[in-house]
Amino acid sequence: MTLIVEHSHHDKTILIFLATAGVVAPLFRRLKLSPILGFLAAGFCLGPFGLGLLAHQVSIPWLSAALSALALDNVAEIAPVAEFGVVFLLFMIGLELSWERLMRLRGLVFGFGALQVFGCAAVIGTGAFVLGEPASAALILGFALALSSTAIVIPVLADRRRLGTTAGRTIFSVLLFQDLMVAPLLFLVAALGTLHGGVGALLLYRILPAIIGIALVVLVGRLVLRPLFHLVAAAGSPEFFMAACLLVVIGTGFASATAGLSMGLGAFIAGLLLAETEYRRQIEVTIDPFRGLLLGLFFVSIGADLDLELLYSAPLLTLGLAAAIVLIKFVVTYAAGRLFRLNNPVALESALMLGPGGEFAFVMIVTAIAGKVMPADFGADAMVAVTLSMFAIPLIGALATRLPRAAPDPEVARAPEEDAAARKAIIVGFGRVGQLVSEMLKAHQIPFLVVETNAGLVRRFRGQGIEIYWGDAARPEFLARCGIAKARALVATVDAPQASEEIVAAARSLNSDLTIVARARDADHARLLYELGVTDAVPETVEASLQLSEAVLVDLGIPMGHVIASVHAKRDEYRKVLQVRGATERGSGRT
Repeated sequence: MTLIVEHSHHDKTILIFLATAGVVAPLFRRLKLSPILGFLAAGFCLGPFGLGLLAHQVSIPWLSAALSALALDNVAEIAPVAEFGVVFLLFMIGLELSWERLMRLRGLVFGFGALQVFGCAAVIGTGAFVLGEPASAALILGFALALSSTAIVIPVLADRRRLGTTAGRTIFSVLLFQDLMVAPLLFLVAALGTLHGGVGALLLYRILPAIIGIALVVLVGRLVLRPLFHLVAAAGSPEFFMAACLLVVIGTGFASATAGLSMGLGAFIAGLLLAETEYRRQIEVTIDPFRGLLLGLFFVSIGADLDLELLYSAPLLTLGLAAAIVLIKFVVTYAAGRLFRLNNPVALESALMLGPGGEFAFVMIVTAIAGKVMPADFGADAMVAVTLSMFAIPLIGALATRLPRAAPDPEVARAPEEDAAARKAIIVGFGRVGQLVSEMLKAHQIPFLVVETNAGLVRRFRGQGIEIYWGDAARPEFLARCGIAKARALVATVDAPQASEEIVAAARSLNSDLTIVARARDADHARLLYELGVTDAVPETVEASLQLSEAVLVDLGIPMGHVIASVHAKRDEYRKVLQVRGATERGSGRT
């Protein structure tokens, strides 16, 4: 009977979370707000300090029972699973940290970024120590509050078209450095938990195992990861590929935990090792749903643990604490920006957007409380203040848009969100046709990116220095990762008609202005591709007929110029007929 009751409680928790995720994520995206804020708010409303507390205070039995049924009354049971949200997030951060991106923005990342993080940590940590907190807790709090919210700030900047500006790239660079600092900071929290045994214990039980563990993860990862994914990709099974992705994330996490490190650090290292491989894009697409769902669960659990009693009992003090965090970070970041010789508008906007706290503050504080490095009540008050500051980010973003604009900075001329994949032609399919297309693009100095599903071809041409990725270009999310929104053109050379149609439809849905040229089986297939929105379709049968005609006319003694002109005229005639038919059928289909 006890087992049945426990199983029922577990099922109820899962159902409540899935219902919350199904409502919160679409609603907050529609409101152009980060789902993280929604999950935090939903967690608090459904948790023991929200509906749970209200259920005990309501005197009407049926209403109390209904509220109790909807409440997350046992947050501890979802905590072990919720922690995987952080593991998957760190893996994705590692996967997205390309060497090219770091080198392009290295001055801002390792210069201004380091100055901002360590400056804010020093000021906040010193303040906490002066107010009577232990040195270790003050140190952790300083670094935790120095971090900002990548997950909220970047979408806010993108929605307001600020990412491509000098200020946007500067903010992005700082957030990039903060993401790099997360794994070392989590290790610092774990190390401080061991420091109670003295420096010798720290060296013996943390530092040495950590060095050995990291070395083993890196060594084994370099030897195993690429061959593993090549083997799985060659099998051509999406299920096996998904299983391999989950194995790598969870496996490296457990290996890292065995060495005394956090699971997230191992996953972060695995992501870094896979960031330059040909499987990176498909791995991102495969892992992203798990990351989103588990991270949502993590923030629901954080929200459910938020005790806003301090806000109820002393609202001015709580709001003042949140405002103090934002103000201190604003002043330090602005000063660091001016010291780094950023012009005034850039320093001001950067300081505003980086002032509120971030999601990794929760991770560090929860870890510090669990390791008894930080008092629980002190950590809880800090998390409430961070939450309130994060809810202010959209308002701060609106305020930042009213600031004077800075002149473009030539040293950071390229926008951070513009990957190496963007602004290029994308070739889908790299058989003989795709290879010939790439040679023509090279001849005219047009950069390109290749997508191919044949693992052998991907491996071979990757070794020749061609930017080629293994993956399914019919999936819109994969094309989005390849930079389709800013690509110059897409060339679909695949010989399977259905695959070609799916690729064209996906590409057109993501970029209405994109030039799309697709290989067609015959005239009927070309007409269907025009109906799907292709710019030009090249029917194999028509082209073969035209080439045969050209050859025979030249051999019969017709001047080359006349032959070429007639072939071009006939090709244009076919194209116009197919385009008209495709447009007619597309219009009739809409009505």
